[in-house]
Parts: sequence; structure tokens; C-alpha cells
Amino acid sequence: MLFHLLYPLHDAWGGFNVVRYVTFRTGAAVVTALCLSWLLGPWFIRTLRRLSVGQNIREVGPQSHLVKAGTPTMGGLLILVSLAVATLLWADLTNRYVWLALGVTLAFGAIGFADDYLKVRRGRNLGLTARAKLVAQVAAALAAGVVLLRWSFASTIALPLFKNQIYDAGWLYVPFVALILVSASNTVNLTDGLDGLAIGATLIAAAAYTVFVYVAGHKVVAAYLQVTAVPGASEVTIFCGALVGASIGFLWFNCHPAEVFMGDVGSLALGGAIGMVAVLSKQELVLVVVGGLFVIEGLSVIVQVGSFKLRGQRVFRMAPLHHHFELKGWPEPKVIVRFWILSLLFALLALATLKLR
Repeated sequence: MLFHLLYPLHDAWGGFNVVRYVTFRTGAAVVTALCLSWLLGPWFIRTLRRLSVGQNIREVGPQSHLVKAGTPTMGGLLILVSLAVATLLWADLTNRYVWLALGVTLAFGAIGFADDYLKVRRGRNLGLTARAKLVAQVAAALAAGVVLLRWSFASTIALPLFKNQIYDAGWLYVPFVALILVSASNTVNLTDGLDGLAIGATLIAAAAYTVFVYVAGHKVVAAYLQVTAVPGASEVTIFCGALVGASIGFLWFNCHPAEVFMGDVGSLALGGAIGMVAVLSKQELVLVVVGGLFVIEGLSVIVQVGSFKLRGQRVFRMAPLHHHFELKGWPEPKVIVRFWILSLLFALLALATLKLR
């Protein structure tokens, strides 16, 4: 909105010409989302407390988490508001990729909201059934894939680290997109078990994809780095910047000891957002590296469940993996910071693939 209001004024004063630059507007989106989170956060938390929107702790979770019962949840709404407002203020609203990224994020957020609402209403950690949640996620993800193909979006998949290893998936690109979005959404959801863990890792992943999507949208830079160019994708950089700012702002309130939890409305939406940006930047497979921490957390659950069903034995003391280290005696802040460091290393490794090919 501000882009459309301010840029036409550059004829009257040249200083407004800076608004045309994606880098400037990305920085502005970061600051806008961050400030919105800080300004709205205290009021939002007070409102959640007044409405008695408290977190229900899983009976099978670590006993140390019982003290967190009653902490306001559904804080993901604060993230979504900050993200949406900052994006709409600074992005070129004629760019359809921006609307798709925002639409997918809000769609997954709506699924998470329904899940959180049922948990709060029932007073137990039981929201949507796993099947209902998965069906809704797959439906939203398939819709996004179909929209991309209708827009003649490249249905190619590039292998990281290899030159000219690009394969056209054709119509199979639609289920591939769905796999990316649903996997990203659920692994972020699984990671959201400690104060600030998921939002910190999301912040790092969003920062990495800010670079990837900018490169994809810049024809010259994309050609130099030998990555698939996506005309118009650079505007999604503003969306990524807003996601970074909203994540930093929420982390202010979500760091240990958390004043508010994001809930599924936050974790499902954030995963969907990261997955959608991975698709729009044509760096879908790199998401496995950028979101390496999320992948590890998800795999730990799969391994734990599979081992128990097949052998009757557990591999970890508790899954997801962060609970395993908690039960080994690591203080919660130590688990969080060490996992953030791992997330940062994964992101740096992923960025290195831009040159290692």
C-alpha cells in the first residue's frame, strides 16, 4: 500500500525513488513487523489472559513443563497480524506471488486456529483429529500447487550442488508442492515444544530464504549463480522480511520463560510460509538443509514411533528430539540455544550451495 502511495511521488521529490528498491522495502518490512509485534504484544497477551486462553500441557510431556500450564497461547495470531500488515504496506500488491505466499500462510494459520480453539474450548490438549488436520493441510497445499501450474510457474526441480541437473516434474509438481508445504508445516509444529525454539529457528530459515528468493527474482544474479530465475519473485523478499521482523518481535515475548505461546495457529502457518517461499524461490530441495533442525525433529518422531511399533522399544527418552535432551538433564535454555546454533549452521550451509555447484 505504501509502495503504491509513495513511489508515484518520486517525480515531485527524488527521495521517494528509494521506495522502488526491493532491498529498501524489505528492510522497512522487517522494522514495521517488529515494531507492530512490540506495540501490540503486551495488549495481545493481556487480552488472551482476560479471555482465559491458556495452554493445556500434554499429560505425556516432561513433568517440568507442568508449570507452563495456563500460559496464554494462540500467540501466532500476533505473528500473522504483524506479518500481513507489514507485507501489505510495503509489497507491490499487483504481484501475485506475494498474495499466494500470504494466502497459503493464512490458510495454514486458519487450520491451526481451529485446532487451538478446540483445545481451549475443551480444556484439554485435544483439538482437531490428526486426520482432519492433515486433510485440511493437503487440500490447501494442493490448491497452491494447482494455482502455480495455472500461472505457468516452472514445474522444474533442481538438484542442489549440481550444474544443469534440472528435471521437469510436469503435473507431478502439484503433489510435490503439497509434500513440501505439509512437511514444512508439521515439522515446525513438532519443533514448537520449548520457549522460543521454533520461532528462533523460523527466524533463521526466513532470513536464509530472503536471500534465495531475492536471487531467484534477480535475472542477472540468478544467471551468474546458475539458479532458476523466477520473474517477479523478488517481491516475495518483502514477505520474507516481514516474516523475519514478526519472528523477532514475537521472540521478545516467547523467549524463556515464555509470556505467550504461538500455538498451532503460529507453527502451522510459519511452516506453510517457509515451504511456500521455498517453492517460489525454486529452492524446494534446499529446504531440507535450511530447515535441517525441523527435519531432525520430525525424523526423531518417525524413528521413535516406528521403533516402538516394530520392536517395542524407544530410541529416544522422549520425542521430538528436544525433549530427549531435556530428560537427559540439559536445562531448557541450553537446549534452545544449542538448537538455534544448529539451525544457523544449517542455514549457512544452505546458502553455500549458491556457489557450490
